[in-house]
Amino acid sequence: MMPRTVLITGATAGIGRAAARMFVADGWTVIGTGRREARLQELRDELGETFHPLAFDISDPAQIKAAVAGLSGDLADVDLLINNAGLALGTTPVPDVDLDQWVRMIDTNVTGLTVMTHELLPTLIVRNGGIINVASIAGNYAYPGGNVYGATKAFVRQLSLNLRADLWGTGVRVTVLEPGMTETEFTLVRTNGDKSSHDKLYNSADPLTAEDMAETLLWIASRPAHVNVNTLEVMPVSQSFAGIRIHHTT
Repeated sequence: MMPRTVLITGATAGIGRAAARMFVADGWTVIGTGRREARLQELRDELGETFHPLAFDISDPAQIKAAVAGLSGDLADVDLLINNAGLALGTTPVPDVDLDQWVRMIDTNVTGLTVMTHELLPTLIVRNGGIINVASIAGNYAYPGGNVYGATKAFVRQLSLNLRADLWGTGVRVTVLEPGMTETEFTLVRTNGDKSSHDKLYNSADPLTAEDMAETLLWIASRPAHVNVNTLEVMPVSQSFAGIRIHHTT
């Protein structure tokens, strides 16, 4: 099997960290990115020389461009991009939201993903590579407090489909993975470290795990070259679609 290189954004925690471990175990060279350099170094110490930490802020286009331009040698030959970095902030209804949180989510989930994809596209086309964008069921099913977070994930879904259309004939595969409830640091970040909110959501719910999603990412990446998984929505059995609510005035 030819050597394969994957760049995984958001590798410092959750799905990204689990994916880094799983891809290294499968024989891939992994470039893991994130803001928290110490966590990336911990992965390097754990996984060895086939894991390469790359610390920068995904919400800053200039840092993305510099990081990609700095890849050299075999590390420049990226075969697969996994756009995993993303976050949700806040659960308040639209009239009470903090605009700065909206902007930060857009900068990370939309702008960061878009710039990273654009920077690596020339390499991915040359190498007949692939892109897996991690979105969310929040982009498909609206819920109270989801507002801009859900909108950013709907963007990720649509961009993935449009990439698929425009990359026809290049050999580049594009998939959007849409996880449901997955127990990671996601809710702690969203609620500014509120452990009770985290426990209320996940306890006794038997949610998906980061390892479940990492295994799914590896499965997508391991399909034969002529197979493209367009979209894949995954939920735990305990989770289902939200109902439509009706507000009665009396």
